Amino acid sequence: MKGALLGPQHVVSSVKTVVQALALDARVALVTAGWQEREDQDAELHELLGKKTLNLNLYKRGEQVFTSDLEYRKLHRAKQDHLRQRQEYYRYRINRFGDAALDIARLAAGSAYEEDEARVSIESIRNCDLAHLKHCREAREEFEHLAKQNERESIAKHREEIANILRSTKVLVIAGGHVAVLLNRLRMFGIAELLDNQILIAWSGGAMVTGEQVVLFHESPPQGRGVSEVMDEGLGLHHGILPLPNPKMRLQLDNPLRVGWLARRNVPNRCIAFDHGEYVMFDKKKWFGAVGTQWLKADGTVTPVWTS
Repeated sequence: MKGALLGPQHVVSSVKTVVQALALDARVALVTAGWQEREDQDAELHELLGKKTLNLNLYKRGEQVFTSDLEYRKLHRAKQDHLRQRQEYYRYRINRFGDAALDIARLAAGSAYEEDEARVSIESIRNCDLAHLKHCREAREEFEHLAKQNERESIAKHREEIANILRSTKVLVIAGGHVAVLLNRLRMFGIAELLDNQILIAWSGGAMVTGEQVVLFHESPPQGRGVSEVMDEGLGLHHGILPLPNPKMRLQLDNPLRVGWLARRNVPNRCIAFDHGEYVMFDKKKWFGAVGTQWLKADGTVTPVWTS
């Protein structure tokens, strides 16, 4: 797959710039499910994309499925409750690991143990992340076994309609919004499996869910300390980077310790920050044409030079 990932779009829109850079003049399938009830308020995107867009209406379709298929709704709710509980346990654990890592980093600073202790802290946090991802994968697999999602008539008719739309389009555009809802709807209707060489354009939350894993991050929250959390595996439509949109609000790019830890924690993916108007294009695992994006490196530095 090839396409582009972008930062937030509500202040400076770079969507049109990317469409022009990719020389796109084709019908577009649009996903705005992350906007939830405002899903159909997409007139501005129709204008930006040349009025050739067809909204897949994944949020609306999902609500129709829940209304018509009560058994599926019950199974889906149970799965979501399970994942929320697991996320809460994981959050307690990762916060404790994060606090301990920061305290140890201060105590060991400048000593002969500094690098070794940092390595142990990062390994502990990575192991916690991996265990949580395993729990998420197991919960999804159990749900898929019980729900037999692809065989349900309530979903199959929507999948067929969506497949027909995708066959008539060459571009898939995924906007941001509520990350968990967006990921759920994309999975519910099997969008990743229905794609056939479409060009992907995704921004903000859309860029996050289409990667290999979804990480929620806010290092300067209004209350408490900020420790990024792995939420789940993503759709795996692009590889090699972890998109981090809106860094000025959510990251401490001037803190080498936090930058370095975030980078080392997410190896082998490169942590790439996308702010308003910034984007990068890709073709399979090759990344090129980056505008304004920044690479968070393991040594704590930040650089705009990172494309392959």
